[in-house]
Formats: sequence, structure tokens, C-alpha cells
Amino acid sequence: MTRFAIFSFALSFLPLAGFSQTKLEYAPASADNPLKGFVPYVDTDAWERFPHSMEFTYFAINDLMQGYDTFDWSPIEKVLKVTQERGVQLTFRVMMEYPERGLLVPQFLVDEGVKITKWESKESDSGICYTPDYEDPRLRRALEAFIAAMGEKYDGDPRVSYLTAGLLGLWGEWHNYPREELGASKETESLVLDAYEKAFSKTPILLRYPAGEDHYAHGSNHLRPFGYHDDSFNWATLDTGKKQDDWFFMPLVNGAGAAEKWKTQPIGGELRPELWKKSFTGNPHKKSQGFEACVDATHATWLMDSGLFEKRFPLPEDRKAKAMKAAQMLGYELHVSEWQVIDGEVQITVENQGAAPFYHQWQAELEADGKSIAMFDLRGILPGQSKVWTAKAGADGAGYRLRVANPMAGGKPLRFANKEQGAEWLVLP
Repeated sequence: MTRFAIFSFALSFLPLAGFSQTKLEYAPASADNPLKGFVPYVDTDAWERFPHSMEFTYFAINDLMQGYDTFDWSPIEKVLKVTQERGVQLTFRVMMEYPERGLLVPQFLVDEGVKITKWESKESDSGICYTPDYEDPRLRRALEAFIAAMGEKYDGDPRVSYLTAGLLGLWGEWHNYPREELGASKETESLVLDAYEKAFSKTPILLRYPAGEDHYAHGSNHLRPFGYHDDSFNWATLDTGKKQDDWFFMPLVNGAGAAEKWKTQPIGGELRPELWKKSFTGNPHKKSQGFEACVDATHATWLMDSGLFEKRFPLPEDRKAKAMKAAQMLGYELHVSEWQVIDGEVQITVENQGAAPFYHQWQAELEADGKSIAMFDLRGILPGQSKVWTAKAGADGAGYRLRVANPMAGGKPLRFANKEQGAEWLVLP
């Protein structure tokens, strides 16, 4: 017998020496996997008709802040009670301006004499606007105090999925177009960014506009630990090469030097409202840039799309099926491709077949014979890459299973993209 034949013969008996390896089969994960997918407004009239794991709402700062150190979180808590009962997390934005919603600046600042400019917007969502003087030291002090208090209250709260930074400009979108002279200065923006960076280290914060050192309007944010939200997704997302389109999302990302930001910070946003009616149909809007192309370019994790959740928009089964596949394209898609026990060690290979990594500090739990034996960090697995989780093996013949529990009570567990995945546990066969 040759040496090669002897070696091959020995390999055939390795399973008896404590080695086993099993490959697992891929299957698309649920469209309502946590912290990704399509998102309705909390108060939409048909929130239940499409699978989702998050909901969105605005809060006015004057409902939350009555003094520099006086806060009322009950409006947020009331909504969080609703979303938690639905088993979903809440993404929200606090704003100080919204056309036709009256004066939203905290009353104590008005009483102290902070200047308010009343004007009429004739753009989309037109109406009367009330813009505060963002350069007033009293307003700046209030913004810093509010962000610090909100971070103390909600950073890392498992009921909260993401925050969009808000607070400045119309709709909290950091612009006052066309009255740009009323917008916050770079100095005020930087003050707000500093406050968010200090107050939030767990719950991701998303900004509206990517900006590098020399941006003409916005303070630099490309090196800060924040993601972005594209609120004209699939309409003004991709780079067209035209000068008039330099405000589109990807030109801003690339111009800011933030092309790699998605690897560590999430990208969210909203499908442009003009697209809602025709998205995921056989007759898309003529200005649609292509949903899949936009996901590929941005690595988006979540998107608002009222067209899927409002009764005024038809949702026949074929459109719903296409939207389900689109939801599955967003964010992470973690697949356990194989596992083995070798020399007393469990080795589990996890690959990401999605568009983005997982961003939150959640953990996967490995059990053997009903006992927890290891926890694994879900973060850092980029699309197309894999990672091997290792742990000391359980007793001989141990039954292994894996899960990612939602830290919010009643929340949906994360499900792996595996045919073998159960409602909560992935049993390793």
C-alpha cells in the first residue's frame, strides 16, 4: 500500500476520532427580519399588511423639552408601547420645523427671546414655517442639553432601532430650502454632531447629508461614527454624471470621501413618494433609477415605503411578492453554511449573502443539550465574506442549536438564511 493510500484510508476514519462536518442549505430569510427591510409610519392605516420589523415616526421637540434640564419623554414612551406590542422596534426623528404644523420651538426659548422667522414655503409639503435662529447661544445650549438627555434615556434601548439626527431645518432634514440663509451654520451643525457623538455609542445615528471637509453648506461628518439616510431613494440616488444632479445621494457620498462608510455605519432612507404607487410593479415610474441598482450602490439596510402600507395604494399578490424579494435584498443576510466538531471544538461558518453587515450589538447564542455554551458577535461580516465562530464542544453526542434572540421583550428573533431555520432556533443537523 502506498503512503498516499494509507493517508486516504486514515482520513476515512476521522469521524470516529471526533470529527464531523455538515453543510447547511441556504434559503432566503424572512422579509421581517429585525432591524432591516421596509418601514411604515406608526400611525399608517394598513401597517399590518406587509411584513416588517420596524416602524417610524416624528416627534416635535417642544413636546419633549420644557427647559434646559426639564424633559417629558411620555410622548415617545406612548409610541414605544404601541410598537413593542406589535413586536417591532421604533426608528424616530425629533424635529423643530415642519410646514403647517405650527411653532415647534420649545416655548421657554420663545419666552427668552430666541428670534423666530415666519415664512411660507411653496415647495412640496408647502405651508407656513417657523424657523428659529440656529445661531442663538440659547438655542445651541438647548440642543446640546436635549441630545445629552435623549442619549442618557435611549442610547442602547432595545425598543429603538435607529435615530435620524433631525433637530435642524425643515422636517429635521438639515436644510431650509429655498430660504437657505435661515439654515443652521456649519458651526451649529458641528455642535450638534459633537453632542450626538458624545451621547450615543450604541444606537446608530443617521444623517441626511454626507459632507467632507470642504462641503459648501454642511459641517464635515465623513469621519464621524454616523450613518446616512437617503430620503429620495431610487429617484435621486445614483450618480448621473450631470452637474445639476450633484445633490443626489451617491455623488454626495463619494464627494465626501464616505464611500466605505456603509461597512461600519448603516444606510437607511425612504423611497421617493412619487415612486410609491408604481414601485414593485411591471410599470415602474419613468424616473426610477432601478431599486436593485440603488441597493447595490448604497448598501441600504432599511427604507420607508408608504406605498406598501397605506390603503390608498393597491397591493395585489404579485406586487407584494416582488416587494418581499426587494425587502430581502436590504441589509444583512446571514447564512450558516457549515459546521463541524473537531478536536473538541465546535466551528460554525457564517457567511453574509446580503447587501450590508449587521450593525447592532446583538449576539448569537450556541446551546448544547439545552445549556448555553457560547455567545458570538454578529457584527463585522461584510457582504460576500464569512466568519468562523468557535467554541469548546459540549459532551459527546450533544445536540447543538443556534439562535439570535431579540433583546426587546416580544421582539422578533433574527432568523438565519437557512432552510433548517425554525421559528427561533437553528438546529445544527
